[in-house]
Formats: sequence, structure tokens, C-alpha cells
Amino acid sequence: MIKSADHVQHIVKKPWGYEYLAYQTNALALWVLHLNHGEATSMHCHPNKQTGFVLLSGKVELSFLADSKTMEAPEKQMIRRGLFHSTTAISEEGAVVLELETPNDKLDLVRLEDRYGREALGYEGPDEETSKPQECLWIEDDPTGVPRTFNYAGRSIWLLGFKDVEELELLSDESIIIFLRGGLQKSVSGAVKRITVPGDIGRAGIVKQVSRAGTRFATDTIALVI
Repeated sequence: MIKSADHVQHIVKKPWGYEYLAYQTNALALWVLHLNHGEATSMHCHPNKQTGFVLLSGKVELSFLADSKTMEAPEKQMIRRGLFHSTTAISEEGAVVLELETPNDKLDLVRLEDRYGREALGYEGPDEETSKPQECLWIEDDPTGVPRTFNYAGRSIWLLGFKDVEELELLSDESIIIFLRGGLQKSVSGAVKRITVPGDIGRAGIVKQVSRAGTRFATDTIALVI
């Protein structure tokens, strides 16, 4: 069951800015986060979700319990299940983040620390929702397989279907690939092993290296390329 269905028409107001749903399947959900300058998400984790993080614009400090790192757009980060993390917008213009959650369950949230006093609270409820403006990003699969492009936060975002691994050579090595459906797979001793799955994010240069090792794309492979 898709747990984010109620958020399709709304943005969710946050003390640090706002977020909204931009794409979803039964397996995953893609959210857009707008963080205001100097504001931060809670130090939180998702016990059952893997999170893929792509910084579209601005500069942030991504903090963990033991250390932190500064990221400047465009950059990506994968965050494993159960890893506590917090994001602070440190650029004057704030920051825009794509957050890919696998599986699709917005209620899978535990806050450890929060400067806004939400430690004991779950995900925001209807009182924090407002209608989604027309300029918000919304991505739908194209059954015809025709490439589509979206311009958002100063970035071109391509929605592509992949059928042959040679198609990856058309991408620059620094491009960021976000797998939404399908992915790379390889036959090992007669069994098909999945190498990349929906929710995985990587640089095109690395995905190309993997693709040259006798892999192929699943027939339904769709990805975002930034």
C-alpha cells in the first residue's frame, strides 16, 4: 500500500521550510525539500527505510551522530536504514533537496533531537498541510518511453527509460542517476541477480563501470538523470 497517497495534492509545512511529494510507486517515494537559510531538519532516522539524498541547489551541512560533511550542489548521498542524520541549509539562498525513500512509508520516522521541540512527535499531520502550488515538481512515468525533461531549482532533470547498457555511454560520468524502476541485473549460474534496485542513486561513471561487467537492464528500467 502507498503510504503517501494523501500528500499528492499538498505541501507539508515544516519549521525549517516545506516539503512535498514529487513521485511515488508502491516501492518508493521521491520528496522535494526546501530548507530556509540557517534552518535544520531534526536529528532523525528511519528504522526501515533507505534514503537517497540529492542536493539540487545550495549548500548544506549533513550531520550524523559522530561526524558531518559539507555538500554543495549537485551532490548525492545514500543513507542506510537506522542512521541518524540532520540537514542544515548553510547557503544564503537556502537549499533544495531531492529525498528518495525506499520503501514508501512516511510514518517510518524517529526523532532524536529537534531544535523545534518535535522529539516526541511523529510525522506532521493535516494541520501542517496546504495546497500544492502549480510550480511544484511532479513526475509521472511515460508509458511511451519518450524521454522527458523537467527544469527545477536551476537543474535539468531527465526522466529516461533504459533498454541497453550502451545507452549509459551517452551520459557524462558526473551525472547523477536515480533508479525509479528496474535497474541493472546479471545472470549468475542461471539465476538473475539484481545489482541496482529502485531507490539506488549513483554517479553515471560508476554505473557505467558496473554495466561493462556483463550486466543488462531489467525491461522496466526508468531513472532520473541530473
